[in-house]
Amino acid sequence: MVVTLRRWGADDLPVLQRANTPEQTRFLGGPETEDQLVDRQARYLRGWESGTSRMFVIEVDGEPAGSIGWWPIEHDGAPAYETGWGVDPAWQGRGVAREALHQVVRKVADLGDRHLLVAYPGVENPASNALCRKAGFEHRGSDSMPWRGTVLEFNTWVLDLSPLDLDGRVAHVDERFDGAAPDGAELDERFDGGGLDPDRWWPYYTPHWASRETTAARYDLGSADGANGAGGAGGLTLRIDADTPPWSPEYDGDVRVSHLQTGQWSGPVGSALGQHRYRDGLVVREAQPERRLWLPRHGVIEARFAAVRHPNALVALWPIGFEDSPDDCGEICIAEIFGSDLDDTGGLVGVGVKHQNDPRLTTDFEQVRVEGDLTEMHDYAVEWSPDRLRFFIDGRWVKTVVQSIDYPVQLMLDLYELPDASRPRDTSAHPLRFHVERVRSFLPRERNR
Repeated sequence: MVVTLRRWGADDLPVLQRANTPEQTRFLGGPETEDQLVDRQARYLRGWESGTSRMFVIEVDGEPAGSIGWWPIEHDGAPAYETGWGVDPAWQGRGVAREALHQVVRKVADLGDRHLLVAYPGVENPASNALCRKAGFEHRGSDSMPWRGTVLEFNTWVLDLSPLDLDGRVAHVDERFDGAAPDGAELDERFDGGGLDPDRWWPYYTPHWASRETTAARYDLGSADGANGAGGAGGLTLRIDADTPPWSPEYDGDVRVSHLQTGQWSGPVGSALGQHRYRDGLVVREAQPERRLWLPRHGVIEARFAAVRHPNALVALWPIGFEDSPDDCGEICIAEIFGSDLDDTGGLVGVGVKHQNDPRLTTDFEQVRVEGDLTEMHDYAVEWSPDRLRFFIDGRWVKTVVQSIDYPVQLMLDLYELPDASRPRDTSAHPLRFHVERVRSFLPRERNR
């Protein structure tokens, strides 16, 4: 099933007529007259001609299945777009509206001239209200108004598409892997350029499930250039060499990792107590000391790095719960980029929330298409508050997750080499190098004073 949006055309009045039934208009005050439908058809065409609004026919495998679009409004005194949609009964409950709204959100975000997208579904329309919630809109209350001879009671849902705003904010931690604190930063910098700061970084990948020997990071400092040499002074390069061993053959087969994290704890050998319980049956093989290093809780986390274009490579920044409590283990995926998802004009970047073993969370994750060379330096960030997370690439909004992660997280900065079951390991392109220019965090605004 392929859902596409087609510009509304002169021959699309039947789409309106087909949707003008008592069943499909029951949350809108009932059907319109034929003259009203003709007027609506004319408005949709004028909107395209004037550039003020955009209405689309929703098509499934090339056949009309409904309508969706947006038009300009003022919301609480701010310029916004309102969106609305309708899907034919035969296609309801099959993800068509969800995909259509997803495409509209992307189009409005790319347009960039208004940073609020608003929807007003009827309070008794459970499907449309659930769709808003799942799409990252935030509920801002309810109201009523006269409409088609009756009173329409509606909810207000708002999606904030504004770019990342760091104006006037000073990073709480600004790690550039060069031993120098940025101007104005209030840091306890003890890194002298001879290695990673031990009060900030633990250079092993969940070693409790294996050992520090097999999970130790391989890295270079002072060389965080992108693929074409576009980097700044300092920086980190995580490295997987031809002789890098699999980190845990017992639990993860032939996967190889070079990784830094900013916290650590585990239970005793033989227990199942440890961070990042990514599969069933894990047992602690080497007990680890507790390390509470760089553990953000809300605010902004941002990194600038270059992806690796290799079919078996994966780079990622995944803050995970430190797990003071076993349920506090959710994952904030700021960016994960598979080398196999890169091409000559751009690539896919995974962003969102993964529940892992936190029963209070629901996985809300997607891959966003980004144009441009992702093997060059780009900025990836999350703005994290107690009740929502907003994700950004190069300062531009790409996704909102309205869920609560209200516990400290440790950063997980990763370069993976994933095995290809169809062929032997090929090391002709090694070492794989993941260049990171900086990683930084900002306190929440109310604490950033």
